[in-house]
Amino acid sequence: MIVDVRLGRLTLQRLIRCEDCCVADITNHPRVRLFASDSSVGAYAIRDYLTRSVVDFDWVRPEGAEFSAVLDGVKDDLPVVQFPDGDRLIAPNLEQIADKLGWVTKPRRKEYDLSIYGAGPAGLSAAVYAASEGLSVVLVEKEAVGGQAGSSSLIENYLGFPSGIRGAELAERARQQAVEFGAELLLMREGIKGEFRDGRIRGDLADGTELVARANICATGVDWRRLGLPRESEFLGRGFYYGAGTSEASQCVGEEVFVVGGANSAGQAALNLSATAAHVTMLVRGPQLADTMSAYLTSRIAQAPNITVRTSSEITALEGDGRIRAIDIRDSARGTEDSIPASRVFVCIGGSPDTEWTRGTGIVRDRLGYLVTGPDLLPQGKLPGWTLDRDPFYLETSVPGSFAAGDVRHNSVKRVASAVGEGAMAVTFVHHYLKESS
Repeated sequence: MIVDVRLGRLTLQRLIRCEDCCVADITNHPRVRLFASDSSVGAYAIRDYLTRSVVDFDWVRPEGAEFSAVLDGVKDDLPVVQFPDGDRLIAPNLEQIADKLGWVTKPRRKEYDLSIYGAGPAGLSAAVYAASEGLSVVLVEKEAVGGQAGSSSLIENYLGFPSGIRGAELAERARQQAVEFGAELLLMREGIKGEFRDGRIRGDLADGTELVARANICATGVDWRRLGLPRESEFLGRGFYYGAGTSEASQCVGEEVFVVGGANSAGQAALNLSATAAHVTMLVRGPQLADTMSAYLTSRIAQAPNITVRTSSEITALEGDGRIRAIDIRDSARGTEDSIPASRVFVCIGGSPDTEWTRGTGIVRDRLGYLVTGPDLLPQGKLPGWTLDRDPFYLETSVPGSFAAGDVRHNSVKRVASAVGEGAMAVTFVHHYLKESS
């Protein structure tokens, strides 16, 4: 099935998998085209963004004559994006691309019943349930819809998809559902400050916009955790990536690639990359995969002929000449350190909570920055500064009417299904709050 998604000045074909897992043929439809060399610094970010946004595109490399014609007078290390209507952007940032696709819009209301920050599984779920129940909802996302789950090559343990579903496709279906129910989506917008006064939650966005709502759900999830090594920024997009590398798997043909991490996201990345790469090595700090990964993934990895798991191992240095060529690996069990050739490294080691916007708001965070909610706020039986006669609802933060759902929440279960459940549950508590405050 082809689903036409109207995008303002142009129409793109977004690829949606059918229930019988067939894929629609879209080769005859205009597509976004990316003209960039393998060494282009900005090209990876564009490929990753388009892939996570379920926008099909062609990557044209320097070998073809068309590349020279399009990039006439443009440095070959600068990406050029051509759209179906023929317009081109030279070295665009992601916001410019989203704007051209018609995704960057202004709020339609002065005040909403509910503002939701973060369009990952928890935020999308909250938007679907809140909008379907008649609340005016605005959903704010700083990058692509889907969050970290949108980067997953395949989610196999989510209810209702026995053959699995790509994270970006699941997120796109949820986005369509939320919008169909009337939720308003603001893409490429980031909340930088929150203020709670006059019974309203006021969020300042990076572009100067202020959003006012009667209640709020924070579902900002986590940002990819870095290794903290020298030269990480230098190699980013040049053989070094954060996440599962769904946009890069097809480029790994015949290569030796490495996946850092031992949780489910790392396991799915390794399996996805093994379909094209000559060999995949997983680097796991712990003594065994079973401690951090679901059994179905550990079993499949053990059976894969071109996947090797190195436990008690971590990268200590990155080497290369513009691209990654080798990595230094320390084996803590053997007490050795080796330099090994590597063409690509994918880092899937979890993340750090995106909660900097809470500074100065009175919202309680734990020592790692996660938002503390409900009973966890009451270790001594009371919460200093709490102004209501009742205790905080289960997903409510230390500020009445402000809730947290998904990975950003203290002690949350880091699974897609759990995040979806918390998003829906948070809306129930929002209804209770709005009723008592009206």
